[in-house]
Amino acid sequence: MKFIKNLLKVLLIFFGLLIVTLYVTDTDYLIKAVRTIYLRGHTTAFLKDYERFDNQVIEKGTPQAWPKHKAYNLVAETKTLQKAHKDWRTVAYVIIKNDSLWFENYYGGYDANSKSNSFSMAKSYVSGLLGKAVMEGHIESLEQPVCDFLPAFCEGEAAKMTVGDLSSMASGTNWDEAYYSPLSITTRAYFDDDLRKVINGLEMETTPGQAFKYASGDTQMLAMLIEEATGKKMYDYLSESFWKPLGSQNSALWQVDSAEEDMVKAYCCITSNAKDFARFGKLYKDHGTWNGEQLLDSAFVATSLKPRFPSSPEYGYGWWLKTQNDKDFFMMRGHLGQYVIVQPEDNVIIVRLGHQKSPDAGIGAYTRDISLYIDEAYEMMNK
Repeated sequence: MKFIKNLLKVLLIFFGLLIVTLYVTDTDYLIKAVRTIYLRGHTTAFLKDYERFDNQVIEKGTPQAWPKHKAYNLVAETKTLQKAHKDWRTVAYVIIKNDSLWFENYYGGYDANSKSNSFSMAKSYVSGLLGKAVMEGHIESLEQPVCDFLPAFCEGEAAKMTVGDLSSMASGTNWDEAYYSPLSITTRAYFDDDLRKVINGLEMETTPGQAFKYASGDTQMLAMLIEEATGKKMYDYLSESFWKPLGSQNSALWQVDSAEEDMVKAYCCITSNAKDFARFGKLYKDHGTWNGEQLLDSAFVATSLKPRFPSSPEYGYGWWLKTQNDKDFFMMRGHLGQYVIVQPEDNVIIVRLGHQKSPDAGIGAYTRDISLYIDEAYEMMNK
């Protein structure tokens, strides 16, 4: 009994010192990481982790259901697609053809209205809100200096940074996009309760506007800037600008760093469903119009869907770009294989949500599951 008491005392002292050390070294965000992710058997964020964080509501307006195509769900999934869904734990797979629902299926206990984390698909929404802020006159242009809105970036190389640099991932900051390292700034941003402090602590690594470097911090900084420019919270601005006008059938959630700071995790973490995510792809496919209303400037949309840097043809402004089978696709992409894939000439939108993607090819690189979801969708549509 004495041994047990002494052991408990040692453990209590150890954990007490550990917690003190975390606070002293400003790594106390790891306590939240352990509580919300690691102790639940995960090594990274997961689809339902929004239940463990503070969220704000993205309000819906008047719902507009997708019309059903005359061939709705008449074609079964290919065997290759069925295997992929099983192997990579798909929860939703949807094909929209000619603005009508051509195919939909849900898996693993999910249904059409089940909420799922967007992860980095949120970056496309933030870039779209930049375009909206420019359209409404809150921001002058893509060339306006970040310094006009964020005083922390007004000295040295940072003063050269533009809002367009943030949307095109060319800030030049020292952000390190490392998802599985508990000590990376990416992990800190996911769990820290003060995102503004994290972003304002970034330092310059290279001259802004020179090259593409995938960095979630760029999108987070862009969201902070948009809030300063518009005087509106990002979740409210998204609701009034797109979520309501696009007729989303469900209200959504956007994770925030904490209830006190109330800053959205702009680089990730809009919680919604496949068919509502698909609406943003349709808006860009249709050059910013929805039901005859110009929600987003068509010139901004066109610029967004072209690569800014010839050396990085895979990225525009907030959107990924891919050529496959002599067809040009643009897409929203998220961690673990969340995709809204659009082929405008064929008027096709493919949405896949799930727990895993094919083995990672590195930050920003295309994993082979993307090609599979495209090829098998076309295989189905050509039957």
